[in-house]
Amino acid sequence: MVSRRRKRKDILKEEQRKIAKERIEILMKLAEMECKRGNLEIANDLVKLARRIGMKLNVKIPKEFKRRICRKCYSYLYPGISCRVRINSNEKRVEIKCFNCGYRNYYGYGREIKERRRAKFISKSLK
Repeated sequence: MVSRRRKRKDILKEEQRKIAKERIEILMKLAEMECKRGNLEIANDLVKLARRIGMKLNVKIPKEFKRRICRKCYSYLYPGISCRVRINSNEKRVEIKCFNCGYRNYYGYGREIKERRRAKFISKSLK
């Protein structure tokens, strides 16, 4: 009896997490649309709501969306409007500066270049 209840609860939690992921995705897309229109406050509110949903149900925000959120002030980052994006080729990283709080976020891109080179080399060697 107890195991059945646990299974039901686990199934319900999985369904809730699936719905939460979908809602986070929808909210982030809406935030992008609002930011394009110039409504930065609404976009930031949508991002904060998406974060709250993720924290409440213990759902990770996907990497593609996580990079669009400032780590310090949790505002939506849209290049040219709410942040500056620079590519540092010497250190092989992308630098994002938030206009709201001035926080700088970095992430590398060197691995992706190496993978492309390997794939090219392998495809040439097979021919």
